[in-house]
Amino acid sequence: MAQLRIALAQTNPVVGDLTANADALVRWTREAADRGAHLVLFTEMFLTGYPVEDLVLRTSFVDASVRTLEDVAVRLAEEGLGDLPVVVGYVDRAGLAPRVGQPKGAPLDAAALLHQGRVVTRTAKHHLPNYGVFDEYRYFVRGDRLPIFRLHGVDVAIAVCEDLWQQGGPVAVVGEAGAGLLVVPNASPYEREKDDVRLELVARRAREAGCALAYANQVGGQDELVFDGDSIVVDASGELVARAGQFREELLVVDLDDLPVSDAEPGVFPYGAGDGSTITVERLVLSAEPVAPYARQVPEVAPRLDDTGEVYQALVLAVRDYVAKNGFRSVILGLSGGIDSALTAAIASDAIGPERVHVVMMPSRYSSEHSLGDAEELVRRQGINGRIVPIADIVTAFEKEIDLSGLAAENLQARVRGMILMGLSNEHGHLVLTTGNKSELATGYSTLYGDSAGGFAPIKDVPKTMVWALSRWRNEHTDPSFLMDVERPIPENSITKEPSAELRPDQRDTDSLPPYEVLDRLLDDYVEKDMGSAELIAAGHDPALVTRIIRLVDLAEYKRRQYPPGPKITPKNFGRDRRLPITNRWRETTA
Repeated sequence: MAQLRIALAQTNPVVGDLTANADALVRWTREAADRGAHLVLFTEMFLTGYPVEDLVLRTSFVDASVRTLEDVAVRLAEEGLGDLPVVVGYVDRAGLAPRVGQPKGAPLDAAALLHQGRVVTRTAKHHLPNYGVFDEYRYFVRGDRLPIFRLHGVDVAIAVCEDLWQQGGPVAVVGEAGAGLLVVPNASPYEREKDDVRLELVARRAREAGCALAYANQVGGQDELVFDGDSIVVDASGELVARAGQFREELLVVDLDDLPVSDAEPGVFPYGAGDGSTITVERLVLSAEPVAPYARQVPEVAPRLDDTGEVYQALVLAVRDYVAKNGFRSVILGLSGGIDSALTAAIASDAIGPERVHVVMMPSRYSSEHSLGDAEELVRRQGINGRIVPIADIVTAFEKEIDLSGLAAENLQARVRGMILMGLSNEHGHLVLTTGNKSELATGYSTLYGDSAGGFAPIKDVPKTMVWALSRWRNEHTDPSFLMDVERPIPENSITKEPSAELRPDQRDTDSLPPYEVLDRLLDDYVEKDMGSAELIAAGHDPALVTRIIRLVDLAEYKRRQYPPGPKITPKNFGRDRRLPITNRWRETTA
């Protein structure tokens, strides 16, 4: 039996910044070498960042990806790191003749083995996901080669992300061909409670492959997606050996013992993949002799966050990376004294620091004294930059020129606030954060070009009931990664008072919507689970409420299309996950 020390680089690449990503690869590889690793595993498409979407259809982008891969292999050798094998993801091409229905250039979601200054072997994702946020049949063609390379006597196979999530394919072939270790670069986005599913999946696939399995996952925010890390190593029986932290970059270094020493002949061998396709196994040898026995390091199993803490950390990381990766210096938002803007301000302060967060309190003739007081108290607690811009006179100036009443008059107030925020954004370069939650977005309880105006929407996938839970969680917890060192940053009154848009006298959210505890359960079934009206009623929802809420949700599709992007934290968000036509006469019926 043999030993190997592997290093999983749980890293945060930047989409399209191939130079910076290559620099990061060298840095992480150097750290792995300093810690005695025999193999370094990076994440899926690390050199290009993930997901790159339609960039893969550009010849220039794929050329740059391949060139960067070859250049960084040489650079590793030049910097004295060439003897340490590196597995890294990138974008390649299959070299297929063009045909209708095939992505332009036949791109591959690829991974390569770098060693001694060259690209030793290449592979590509076999199973292409085409569900949820993924539509990879649009971008890639399927890979059909499985490298198994011998490292210090141990046969190491390479698969890519989705190849674990679907039956058959590379995992089945590894189980038949035989290997001592399966390494898997991943870019698996976060959603609530996915870590529990992920561990069970990795353990099951290790047992199917009959070998230890190392799962290296990306971390960081990319537009609507958040990647949580949570890299995992299990042994051949599926028992957990080591696990990285969540929502942070980390080099997880793990010693694997009792790995089988292989004497399989090198060469090329076809195998049935169990899915109707054939995968060609390429066996090659880097080093045949096992390493001399060494003292094993105690493996790290990072503690798990609770479910609410996971969501909060995901939102903080999403805001931090959206701001940093898009070059913003600061953010601005409207602060009403209510719970949604209070939570958004706390997330922003934890993400980028309170000194870079600007809030504007914009009281109207209908704003209560306690709302302004709660907003001022939040500014004091968090140490953010606050200013007051009363809007009553601005609204009056509009009303002198145009006769508006009812809902149109209410919406004018929201649009004046949006105009103020966008004006300050233009003047000072702030990123405007919108503060609407998923319950409001679902039912259209927002004003187009008013409170929906902005550049990023941190809580757009957070139901209202979860907004309260997250606020309570943050008042009870902090974390070293938070850049706001404040206990209880959200005033208690903002959490406990009845929610109101305060656009007319004595307005309450319940004037227009059912209690949020009732609404969110119904929205979960209709939006997340795609239940029809009959199924919703059978599930116990009130028939009249079902009819009313379905109508609100369906009619608000045009608003959601114009809403800023925001991080996905539920199984189905408004955006990449849920795609419905705006022009649509289909209506659910309860008869």
